[in-house]
Amino acid sequence: MRSDPKGLMQKHLLAIAVILTVGTGCDNVVWGGVSMELQAPPEPETDSASAPDSTSLVPDNVDGPILLAGARDSLGIDFVLVGEALPDGVRPFPDPQFPEDVARLTTLTAPGVEWVLFSAGVRVGRLIVESASQATAFCGQRPALRGVVELVPEAADAQRFLAMPAEFGATIRHAPFRPVEHDYDQRVATLDIATEALRSLEARRPLSILDARRDIQALQLDDTAGETVAATFMYEDDLEVGPPDGGGAYALFILAQQRNGAVYDEAFSWYRAVDTEGKGAPRYFDHLDWDGDGADEILLEVLGANRRWFAALDRDGGTWVRDYQDPCGSGSGSVADAN
Repeated sequence: MRSDPKGLMQKHLLAIAVILTVGTGCDNVVWGGVSMELQAPPEPETDSASAPDSTSLVPDNVDGPILLAGARDSLGIDFVLVGEALPDGVRPFPDPQFPEDVARLTTLTAPGVEWVLFSAGVRVGRLIVESASQATAFCGQRPALRGVVELVPEAADAQRFLAMPAEFGATIRHAPFRPVEHDYDQRVATLDIATEALRSLEARRPLSILDARRDIQALQLDDTAGETVAATFMYEDDLEVGPPDGGGAYALFILAQQRNGAVYDEAFSWYRAVDTEGKGAPRYFDHLDWDGDGADEILLEVLGANRRWFAALDRDGGTWVRDYQDPCGSGSGSVADAN
């Protein structure tokens, strides 16, 4: 089994942008009572031919923690596999080229195994696995875990969580759980930034930019002095899994960082038009320094016409970039990753 939190063992990742896939044919694997099929890559949300992601060629990397994303609903919390957090970004896991990945996942999803839980960038509790099943309506085949969740009192009402195996998560320092509520200045800033972004993109302008904003989240990154705000804007579409309302539909995600008082600067934007790339509406999910480099990364949930998937943001030389996206989101055309 490959598991080395100190990074003493290495693996060689080749060009791959799929989850649980092989080049030809198919095979079955079973772990934790969940049967999975290794098969050809899933079709993207659009019918257009997709270009390989620029991050699919990966140099030698050490093993990293497995990352889960959990969202609360009326029945509890499902924790869905995101991928493996390596020093240069999240990668699909398990990789069918490495049979030991399946053995590692079998161990991590077995009943009684402990995962450390995080929300808003800090440790908030733990998950003790009780059962594993297949996640539904997600890109590719991936497990969903349920179990006993223990939270610090301050996080009792938290809605979204990230999780890492105990051997990795226990190394991250404790800090007070202090979620941030968005304020008036942040709400105005997102409207101004979105308006300017759509103008520069020459995109159709919604009748009301305020009504087009379907999600807004404020956050305090551990390594950033000012606050950060994330917002998603939709045109002729809804922020949910389902077909778009019109052929001219698009989604715009923006990230803004506080510079001085009420002044916020655009830090990142992602524009995705349905007619060129298929539906893919990103929204902020949570943040955490999951690769241990001292700077928080951001996980996005992306909602498509038939399924949802994950994408991740990281900083390259101080600039926010999208360094990972599940293969379901790959489409033709360009994505505006603006500074």
